Amino acid sequence: MRYVTVTESNIGIEKRTNQDSVLVKHAIYGNEEIVMAIVCDGMGGLSKGELASATVVREFDDWFTKELHRELKVFDADIVGNKWILLLKRLNVRIQEYGKEHGEKLGTTFTGVLFVNNQLVAVHVGDTRLYYIDNLVEQMTEDHTFVAREVLSGRLTLEQARTDKRRHTLLQCVGASKMIEPQIICEEVKQGIYMLCSDGFRNRLTEKEVLDMFGERKMEDENQIKSYIRQLVELTRKRGEKDDISVILIKVNGEKRFIWKDKGRFNGRLSCDSRRYQVLGVCFLITSIVMLILGLLYV
Repeated sequence: MRYVTVTESNIGIEKRTNQDSVLVKHAIYGNEEIVMAIVCDGMGGLSKGELASATVVREFDDWFTKELHRELKVFDADIVGNKWILLLKRLNVRIQEYGKEHGEKLGTTFTGVLFVNNQLVAVHVGDTRLYYIDNLVEQMTEDHTFVAREVLSGRLTLEQARTDKRRHTLLQCVGASKMIEPQIICEEVKQGIYMLCSDGFRNRLTEKEVLDMFGERKMEDENQIKSYIRQLVELTRKRGEKDDISVILIKVNGEKRFIWKDKGRFNGRLSCDSRRYQVLGVCFLITSIVMLILGLLYV
């Protein structure tokens, strides 16, 4: 396998329920190796946050099982990303309607990524995050928070934002916002590590600590990677993190562990040409046999 995936989700030290929901799907479809990873952080300040996060995760689990195979016929990351956005907008309406009917407030963040061989698409709402880790820790997603907006406008510095009391105030989340405008990222997959996490995982860790753990180490074994993640989770809990702690790590190896039938033609889309040529070859063979039989009958 080209991809190694590890998941860890831990209830906060003062929580009764883990309101985070995580999902990892890893499959081979024909010649395509596929990974889908999602982290949803049910809103801790809202009742039934775990219901909102679990609802979204279940819906994307169903999408992977029922819809993904259609997208793989000619894979287009941008099209898939926009379909995810439409799905999230429908879920936003559905969760809001449930809340109105039951007199509840519930919502969730969403950070999801789909890898199909050397292409990825990520869609994001809220303050869960997607990182790329190699020699640096690069935050790929934008925080949809009040302080992030203030930093972008120049009204707050990064240092001020880290301690601002409004740092967890979201501008949008699924189920609790009238309208959502998810972020979409489409790019080629790079060798290294991709990490999805809730804010409970990163709140009390520095980028240097994450980089020291994952940046320079050669981690081929899944158990070894899980051990490193658990060390960081335990460190976070020791520092008094009250929120739920969830993280998904996806290590991308440099080599594909399978053979492309049409390797030279791959250019951002999954080519079906090799299968088409195989079908045409079979049809040609069948036609030749029929012609031979008819010829013998007329002799």
